Amino acid sequence: MVPGITLLSCCRAGGAMPKKDEDAKKPASEAAPDQHWKLQVFYLCFYGFMTQIRPGESFITPYLLGPDKNFTQAEVTNVITPVLTYSYMAVLVPTFLLTDYLRYKPVLVLQSLSHISIWLLLVLGTSVLAMQLMEFFYGITMAARIAYSSYIFSLVAPSRYQRMASYSRSAVLLGVFTSSVLGQLCISLGNVSFLSLNYVSLVFVSFGFILTLFLKQPRRSLFFNHLDRAVDGAAPTEMDKMAGGDGGRGTKGWRDIALCRMLREVGALAKQPQLRLWSLWWVFNSAGYYLMLYYVQILWNEIYPATDNRRVYNGGVDAASTLLGAVASFAAGYLKIRWTLWSELVIGMVTAFQAGLLLLMNTTSNIWLCYAAYVLFRSSYQFLVPIAIFQIAMSLSKELCALVFGVNTFFATVLKTIITIIVADKRGLGLSVHPQFYVYFGYFTLLAVTYLLAAVGVGIRYSRRKQPGELALANEPCQVPAEVPPAQEQRLDAGALRA
Repeated sequence: MVPGITLLSCCRAGGAMPKKDEDAKKPASEAAPDQHWKLQVFYLCFYGFMTQIRPGESFITPYLLGPDKNFTQAEVTNVITPVLTYSYMAVLVPTFLLTDYLRYKPVLVLQSLSHISIWLLLVLGTSVLAMQLMEFFYGITMAARIAYSSYIFSLVAPSRYQRMASYSRSAVLLGVFTSSVLGQLCISLGNVSFLSLNYVSLVFVSFGFILTLFLKQPRRSLFFNHLDRAVDGAAPTEMDKMAGGDGGRGTKGWRDIALCRMLREVGALAKQPQLRLWSLWWVFNSAGYYLMLYYVQILWNEIYPATDNRRVYNGGVDAASTLLGAVASFAAGYLKIRWTLWSELVIGMVTAFQAGLLLLMNTTSNIWLCYAAYVLFRSSYQFLVPIAIFQIAMSLSKELCALVFGVNTFFATVLKTIITIIVADKRGLGLSVHPQFYVYFGYFTLLAVTYLLAAVGVGIRYSRRKQPGELALANEPCQVPAEVPPAQEQRLDAGALRA
């Protein structure tokens, strides 16, 4: 996924000054970037909430496989769904750059128009090509989420990043939860058809487009649009330093070289063991995680091909997994261990647990057991996401932080695309959903074994280097800030990211 709503805020988490001294020490321009910033933040959070209200999203796969569209499972699995991965891969980097260069709002407008296109195609489209085009627009909406994630940082001063990011993230999670519950209530209690639910979703995304038009166009952005810091007295940013200037000087050519120099610095940072470990976790585990999300609804339909729409509980499961994932992310902020010693072991144990859940999901004939395994799988992933964010971001500037997560997301997307071409696409192996999940089980098992072997290696090296008196130090907890907010990716949510 593109850098989440909380990624950049973590870069500032460790250096906050006492509140009494904050306003006195920071420049006037930073203390109040805009006197109406509170209203703008409230409107952005309201926008983030409303754009997640798409009650038909959790039921798209049964809608495609049902009598409304009547596509075969092979068409949905091997022809239609893979386009989502390819589309996301194609538009990720251009969207990342255009988001910053165009200062967020135009990309948010594009995202809203893409949402409208998705539901128009779902309602009116009848061919496989139309559904592939729908998945293409879905990839655009996924890539464009970076615009909402980053927009908040153009509205407030750096000292408020973490709190404001948590507000915007909470608005998204609440919207996803509300959307999933609303969709499930309409299906189970209101006896609403999937087609009618998609019309309701079309109304909501159209309203979201109207809200987008009233968003303020920011004057600055992270990389390509900077205010004159020599004039306003603000400290130079990482981009200013890379350009060889401290604000007003040397800015003429920075667009051409600074980003490349920052990418080289990111490559040098890969030598740091913890940053390298958690970046690799981000690449490999998130690739497998999202592949599971893409195809899990097809698996549910295979296990329990319900003929009565009222007995399809996808929305309720998405709501439960979103809620439990948020709780797991919050709990991760209070985990106190020495991460330099125990990271590999924790990652290995969680990954092994996920491999077991994938095997259970694929072998059980009980749909409720499959639902439960899915909820636990998502929650275990969301548990590690905020830890990864903090471990990666704690020593980086916000510009380098954004680049590291952007690079990690890009490589994860490349890996996901390669696996999709080989495993799911009809031009590759074209496996049906059950064999695919055996592949994902093997993939997570291999990762778990690798992490656990690395943990053994870390333990052996530590025991050899340990001097007398260090045992007590090893047992001392290493504090993780209590306020580590949950992530985004990623397609933060199965409600916001449907299979």
